[in-house]
Amino acid sequence: MGDPKFSRRKYYTPSHPWEKTRIEKEKELIKKYGLKNKREVWKAQSILRNYRMQARELMARTRFGDPQAFKEEELLKKKLVRLGLIETDSTLDDILALNIEDILGRRLQTITYLKGLASTPKQARQFVSHGHIRIGDRVVNVPGRLLTKKEEEEVAYSEYSPLANELHPMRPKEEGAPVPPPGETEEEREARKEREKIKLSKKAKKVVEKVVKASVEDAVEEDIPVDVVEEVIGGEKGSEAPPEEAPEAAEGEEAKPSEDAEAGETPETPAPPAEKTDQPDKEGGE
Repeated sequence: MGDPKFSRRKYYTPSHPWEKTRIEKEKELIKKYGLKNKREVWKAQSILRNYRMQARELMARTRFGDPQAFKEEELLKKKLVRLGLIETDSTLDDILALNIEDILGRRLQTITYLKGLASTPKQARQFVSHGHIRIGDRVVNVPGRLLTKKEEEEVAYSEYSPLANELHPMRPKEEGAPVPPPGETEEEREARKEREKIKLSKKAKKVVEKVVKASVEDAVEEDIPVDVVEEVIGGEKGSEAPPEEAPEAAEGEEAKPSEDAEAGETPETPAPPAEKTDQPDKEGGE
């Protein structure tokens, strides 16, 4: 009997340490699911290998009509259905079609992120390991634990965690909102950047429209000709805005003389002094 301190490894390591394709795939999975190291990838691969090995053995035994094989097949299917890896009407072929991402998607860390309790997969790992996440009434600090469908519904913040307060700054703004799958390809990243540029351009257009309208209104109040305003703005929106407000300026100009006429009944009195002031200047200049 061995020492309990030195238990056996529960995962298989790669047969060849320097395979470029395998190393690149492992790096992608670590980045996508926020894993700590490659050991967690190997553990998931070992779990998947175990399930597939059982399915292959049961397929061979059921062909010969082994009654015990049928019982084991049903038990294996029920277990994988509880874990959310297959559906109730699945077969052994569906078990053989599973991949490593199906296993990694049932981890507590991934489900915490997908439920909107964390902003990133790495933040989800931190919340779990620091004891901020509970399953039902029990706090669980193991990010790699595989959850059943029932446990998935009970994942939430711990009552004793400061994150239980909705105003906590590290808590996501919209809890429970649909979150995209972990990781992001280059094409998706570029598409997201383009959408952000489009949104910024729309906001900039709205700001420009407001500035143009304000400038036109100020120009009309100061009796600046509309043609001059159009030349200064030099845009299509500026050329469209002044014609709409030009009649208002004309109405305002007609209203002023009428008020003067009602008050002093001499609307043209300011004009003669202007001509007199011009004549002395000309005489002085001569």
